[in-house]
Amino acid sequence: MRWNIPNILTVIRLLAAPGVAIMFLYFHRPWADWFALALFVGAAITDWFDGYLARLWKQESKFGAMLDPIADKAMVVIALMVLTGYNGMNPWLILPATVILFREVFVGGLREFLGSKAGLLQVTKLAKWKTTAQMVAIAVLFLGTGLDYLNVLALEGMTPEQHIAAVVAGEAEAIRTCGSRDCASYANVVGIGLLWLAAFLTLLTGWEYFSKSLPFLRDEK
Repeated sequence: MRWNIPNILTVIRLLAAPGVAIMFLYFHRPWADWFALALFVGAAITDWFDGYLARLWKQESKFGAMLDPIADKAMVVIALMVLTGYNGMNPWLILPATVILFREVFVGGLREFLGSKAGLLQVTKLAKWKTTAQMVAIAVLFLGTGLDYLNVLALEGMTPEQHIAAVVAGEAEAIRTCGSRDCASYANVVGIGLLWLAAFLTLLTGWEYFSKSLPFLRDEK
């Protein structure tokens, strides 16, 4: 393993994945939403730079090739878990999130089963577009959760500071969702729409990988 800038950026992206969830453990909302958004966007940007710099400086390595997709999947999976938790089990969010998680597990299982033949499932251009769509959708959704939180407080006639003080004093519950209230931000609506697009691309890439692996899944006669 060689420690060069592309590999360091990939490791940083991998470490940033659980950091998104940790933001909600150590900071009150809406600061947690904004910090999670900033961390996620910053990590997503490294996804482009590490590959670009590795090719530019001819520093491609097996370690980087192995860790890069793992870091991407960790970012997406953990962020989706956080978002579904803070959106009150919204089915319009849960359904595309389920499709994305199912595909990642399914393709990961295919690669594990194929073993040495897993190289046949190389990352395609469509898969790269899929990852981009997922990250853009998740970034917009983090923006949406923060705006929705502020919208709820506006309906309650409270500032974030007043709500935090009320939660600490046990006089109010932490807000996790807009529920049935008419407070959905445009960012949240756009983010969910983008996540459905990402889920569709995710299904297409999953089917593409499954089709390539079919010859190796048939029993010998």
